[in-house]
Amino acid sequence: MQKRLVLDQQQIAITLKRFCYQLIENHDDFENTVILGLQPRGTILLDKIVALLKEISGIEVPSGYLDATFHRDDFRRRDFPLKANETKIDFLVEGKKVILIDDVLYKGRSVRAAMDAMIAFGRPQKVELMVLVDRRLTRDFPIMPDYVGVKVNTLDSQHVIVEWAEQGFPQDAIWITEKDKS
Repeated sequence: MQKRLVLDQQQIAITLKRFCYQLIENHDDFENTVILGLQPRGTILLDKIVALLKEISGIEVPSGYLDATFHRDDFRRRDFPLKANETKIDFLVEGKKVILIDDVLYKGRSVRAAMDAMIAFGRPQKVELMVLVDRRLTRDFPIMPDYVGVKVNTLDSQHVIVEWAEQGFPQDAIWITEKDKS
C-alpha cells in the first residue's frame, strides 16, 4: 500500500497550537463556550486541544464526547451493525457556543448526524466546526469547517488516515493512502 505523508508530528503540533490561538481570539474567556469531540476519532483531537488551551490560557473549557451513531442517515443501510461509542456530556448546550471537533471532514454525514445528536442536550446559540483534515471536493452536505488544519484534494478511491501516538503509533501523523480494493 502506497502512503503519502500529509502532516508529520511537528506540523500537527504547530496546527494544534494555531487552533488554540484561533479559539482564544474568537472566544475571549470561553465563558459561554463548550467543546465536543465527535466519537470515535474526534475525541483524541479534543483532548489535545483542551489540554493545550489550559496550558496556553489557564482556562479549562467544558468539554465532552458526542456519539452520533444512531443519528446517521446510513445507520440501517450497512451490511454490519455500527457499534455505538459512549456519549460523555455532563452539561447542557442550551444557549452555548459549541465547537464541534472531528479529525477528518469527508462527506459531511458525521457532522450532520452530530448536529442532530447534539439537540438532545439543548439548542446551542452557535455551532462551529474544527477539523484536522478537510477533504474539500467530496461533500454530500453543504458543511464547511470554521477551523481547518489542512485542506486536501482527494479522490473517492483514497483514504485519509490520522495516526496518534496515544493509539500506539510511533508518532502523530496524517497519511493519504489508496483504499483497499478487496
